[in-house]
Amino acid sequence: MARSALLNVMVNAVTKAGRPLARDFGEIENLQVSLRGPADFVMAADRKAGQALIAELTKARPGYGFLTKDRGALAGTDETHRWIVDPLAGATNFLHGIPVFGVSLALEREGQIVAAVLFNPVTNDLYVTERGTGVFLNDRRLRVAGRSALADAVVATGIPHLGTPDHAGAIRKMQGVMIEVAGMRASGSPAFELASVAAGRLDGFWQEGLQPWDIAAGALFVREAGGKSTDLWGGERMIDTRTICAGNEKIQGRLLAALTNARG
Repeated sequence: MARSALLNVMVNAVTKAGRPLARDFGEIENLQVSLRGPADFVMAADRKAGQALIAELTKARPGYGFLTKDRGALAGTDETHRWIVDPLAGATNFLHGIPVFGVSLALEREGQIVAAVLFNPVTNDLYVTERGTGVFLNDRRLRVAGRSALADAVVATGIPHLGTPDHAGAIRKMQGVMIEVAGMRASGSPAFELASVAAGRLDGFWQEGLQPWDIAAGALFVREAGGKSTDLWGGERMIDTRTICAGNEKIQGRLLAALTNARG
């Protein structure tokens, strides 16, 4: 695919930030058996990737602001544009030596996500999209799966864990979906699960308690692949409500209905 100048800037930034993550990932196995453990190492890798991203993007678009996982909101002189950044999407996977992680980057223009990139430096998978142009994985255009029945669908969500609010409610929703679908999965990274919906590998995805950088890129991937993304009430306030439900139009609607019924 021919990339715009904007996408070239974004791809350059995520690859520069991501390459060192791949090298650092190679050290994780050794650190797993150390007394100190790998957590500090992972935090340092996350911080370095974030610094590299901000430096590259500031050089290319000096007035744009940022919303980042580690530094919060950073205002820019251009109030209409903001980068939404996760320098290490799937950090827990990285920490445990699971190669489902990467650099997630989205551009918000006047409150609307207009471009997004996701890069896994271990597999070299690169997802790119710009609003209205489709979504591509390594230059191959993606489309959501065509299944229409939940009984044929494989869907994903985040498994409740330590720190998850309302475990009972989350489990109730999972149970409500379990009895309707062919299978359920959990990769540990909302960004990559949404990318998998866009690629047609997963039929649907939902989760609550997310951050803007978990949602921004993936929601646009799904929409540009011909799918639908909403909050858990069927609206557009995914970032405000910190929730998302995604899939092709039929699966998304049926998944949303199953979640609503389970909520009671």
